[in-house]
Amino acid sequence: MIERPDMDWSDVLLMPEPMSTMVTMDVDEAVDRLVEIYERNSSFIQTHFRQLLEEGTPQGRVRACYPFARLTTTRYTRPDSRSSYGFVAGPGTYQTTLSRPDLFRGYLIEQFGKLIGSHGVGIEIGESDSPIPLHFAFPEGMHVEGGLSQRLDVQLREVFDVPDLAVTDDAIANGEYETLPGEPMPLAAFPAQRVDYSLHRLAHYTATSSNHFQNFVLFTNYQFYIDEFCALAHEIMRSGEGEYECFVEPGNVITKMGDDAPCEGTAPSRLPQMPAYHLCRKGHSGVTLVNIGVGPSNAKTITDHIAVLRPAVWLMLGHCAGLRNSQRLGDYVLAHGYVREDHVLDADLPTWVPIPPLAEVQVALEQAVAEVTGLTGYELKSVMRTGTVATIDNRNWELRDHREPVQRFSQSRAIALDMESATIAANGFRFRVPYGTLLCVSDKPLHGELKLPGMASDFYKRQVAQHLKIGIRAVEKMREMPAERLHSRKLRSFAETAFQ
Repeated sequence: MIERPDMDWSDVLLMPEPMSTMVTMDVDEAVDRLVEIYERNSSFIQTHFRQLLEEGTPQGRVRACYPFARLTTTRYTRPDSRSSYGFVAGPGTYQTTLSRPDLFRGYLIEQFGKLIGSHGVGIEIGESDSPIPLHFAFPEGMHVEGGLSQRLDVQLREVFDVPDLAVTDDAIANGEYETLPGEPMPLAAFPAQRVDYSLHRLAHYTATSSNHFQNFVLFTNYQFYIDEFCALAHEIMRSGEGEYECFVEPGNVITKMGDDAPCEGTAPSRLPQMPAYHLCRKGHSGVTLVNIGVGPSNAKTITDHIAVLRPAVWLMLGHCAGLRNSQRLGDYVLAHGYVREDHVLDADLPTWVPIPPLAEVQVALEQAVAEVTGLTGYELKSVMRTGTVATIDNRNWELRDHREPVQRFSQSRAIALDMESATIAANGFRFRVPYGTLLCVSDKPLHGELKLPGMASDFYKRQVAQHLKIGIRAVEKMREMPAERLHSRKLRSFAETAFQ
């Protein structure tokens, strides 16, 4: 670079030395290279940020980019028709940017392995031209702007790249992305900056690091389930026996197997909006439980972000209003279809799109109910009903004129009503995450059985422990399935990305 008398710092672009692109058939080597590029480039940004804090004057505009993975094939390949992912639609070049390859190592190894096996070509790994924003180059939860306004004469966006919402969207997942001439086609549904955005949001909403999230996720709309889950997890930790390694609570408070008290982390002074709890198992194969509270907005928000972690499945375990007189408080509802009146996903997934039941999830849930309750065959119908769940966005729907909503519920054959299940299932369909719903009837407003304090208290004590046990048993069953079997072909569109 030739210095000129009129040159100022804004004329200088500071970037790390370019790293060559490599092609490999070795999946471990591919991921190692991704980690090397990502860690070097994020460290480059961190170093220059600290330097700016110390010196107060920028030395130039700082930029470092995400790594990419690319596959190029010149042949049409007939994939294994039983598999729903791990292959591209036809000849061409397919590419995605990647973040946190250390966190996604196991996932990437599986995806690369299936691609190489399907097409017999190597994976290209290199540096993209997509900048890493300053905020995403730091560990989750670090607020790089705090207290800087009085210390610096320049705005951070003048020195570093910052998050760009114009390129952080779900166009690929929504089936709206159009590849420009000469541009590689998408290899994954979520590019790097979209992933980073969600990883940081998860830490904010749940008060736990994304590192702790497990591949099997349960959602609930009541704190009672959290209390029972914590009691169960702490008992497992104290016993020192079993397949789990540790239990993580908000604030990244960690209790390890064999201990009766936390050994790491600090509990937050107040719980976050949607606290998460993680019963961790090797390979992220344990169980995460999130209290999403009441309403479809939270349900959409948290699944928007957990989706980037590519969980094996997510399930809704919560309470609902029973709509049939034959139902009793405490009965279970296995959702087989949904009436979507939550409206939060209307712009991303039109309501005319059917949300199908996934056989593998449905069977696991039904078998879990049978095993935990001890009922089988025709007798199982005495405590569980399969049918349509209506999800609405008005908690006090009972206060409106009953005739119109009741008619719709009847026409749809709905047997239960809640405010979250259809949202979670629809976002699972949208993001290609297997989903399921098992609800418990806690009131029957159409039949005069309202959720009153005394009734609710007795009901919760009796039913929550069994319901949670059923959810965990269903997870255990699905964990035994091969990933290719659990990830249903019903979730895939015409020209689908190769990554699951």
